Amino acid sequence: MKVAFPVAPEPDAEAAEAARLLFAGPVDFLKGVVTMDGLPPADRPEVCFAGRSNVGKSSLINALTGRKGLARASNTPGRTQEINYFTLGDHGYLVDLPGYGFAKAPVAVVAKWQALLKQYLAGRPTLRRAFCLIDSRHGIKPVDHEIMTLLDRSAVPFQAVLTKTDKLGPNAIKPVIAQVEDELQKHPAAFPEIVLTSSDKGEGIATLRAIIAGLD
Repeated sequence: MKVAFPVAPEPDAEAAEAARLLFAGPVDFLKGVVTMDGLPPADRPEVCFAGRSNVGKSSLINALTGRKGLARASNTPGRTQEINYFTLGDHGYLVDLPGYGFAKAPVAVVAKWQALLKQYLAGRPTLRRAFCLIDSRHGIKPVDHEIMTLLDRSAVPFQAVLTKTDKLGPNAIKPVIAQVEDELQKHPAAFPEIVLTSSDKGEGIATLRAIIAGLD
């Protein structure tokens, strides 16, 4: 039986305002983590953002927080080699995972990232949801299935977030959504909603904020 993955609706006015206020409050870079013993205490809920290199992950985090330079965007794919933690006031953590897929790094370094990522996903009890970012111009690629399968095996619920939707017209996005919906059927940990976002135009930002704010 096919599972439906509808596009996430916009939040109601009350939820949108509560989420806006949360993200308008203190949001700060806490630390970059390269080993499991460097993780901050698991004392509050957290969400993480995963995506292949150059998917627009840093830009999305900056758009969510309204702070252009919070997460460092780079023209060099794979520059982020740490698990970067940001505090969302006292509410929780936003976690930026290393990009994958096209990292221009030595094999040994990539293997180290992958090992850390597996340990993090399998061993972080306060992780409420992972957001898997998918470039809307390309849809889900084989490399995306690797991280999604890892999330399945780690029993971490994840939600697909399409980025850069402003690059496509309303008709062009439809087959991409259909492709993503078909590919997500393979993953039992996939949350049954897709979020459409554009960091440049602000599309879907209020929706994603409200989803994060509603996770306790």
